[in-house]
Amino acid sequence: MKKILAIMLVLMLAVAMFAACEKQQDAAKDSANIEKDGKIVVGITEYAPMDYKDDNGEWTGFDAEFTREFAKSLDVEVEFVVIDWESKFDELNAGSIDCIWNGMTITDEVKEKTNCSVPYAKNKQVLVMKADVVANYQDEASLKNLSVAVEQGSAGEGVANDLGLTNIVPVTAQTDALLEVKAGTSQACIIDMTMAQAMTGEGTDYADLAMGILLKDEEYGIAFRKGSDMTEKINAFIEESKANGFLAGLSEKYGVEITE
Repeated sequence: MKKILAIMLVLMLAVAMFAACEKQQDAAKDSANIEKDGKIVVGITEYAPMDYKDDNGEWTGFDAEFTREFAKSLDVEVEFVVIDWESKFDELNAGSIDCIWNGMTITDEVKEKTNCSVPYAKNKQVLVMKADVVANYQDEASLKNLSVAVEQGSAGEGVANDLGLTNIVPVTAQTDALLEVKAGTSQACIIDMTMAQAMTGEGTDYADLAMGILLKDEEYGIAFRKGSDMTEKINAFIEESKANGFLAGLSEKYGVEITE
């Protein structure tokens, strides 16, 4: 019996590996593979207001709703997969996810390593600290000696490096960066303003934290693999969603500024 189970497990793993390899081999057939699978697998991290779970344990948020609407246009389902943000490109290229869609900043690295969509939302990188001290740090020079938590592989980490900060605390998620500051194990963090607005201040779990200076303007995009035929589809859908008011509705609901 154990031998049969072992053989079945090996066969299941072989099928999974073959499916991943098939995706890996020809990104130009991504849309056909997604249609064949009947679902689009989306790599995310959990944070409000982009992707987070509601009281029923279901994914919701600006990006979650936007993703489902796109999937609906393709007549497929959505599977959300929480990934290590630092390994997002590896996950994408391995075929374990079909796209990265999670408040992802469009950077030179993103453009180099993926087929990225046109921008659909605006964001800034912002300093977050304890509310009673944040006013003491009014410019970039004042941050020099702070211990600053950042998500590995994130735009916030890029800003910290660009500023030449020497006491950087790497964490695996932006929410972990907030926890560092709340616990007092880091003096500050650099995170997306979309998250800071939704998750800090009165009425939140981080009521004693507040936004400080704005550090960098940026835009969000959606990444598919290099050569993917899905990029043209998502770009058309983004423009359609702007024209028909769908994105404007999400903007009003979640407080995320969309691009023109």
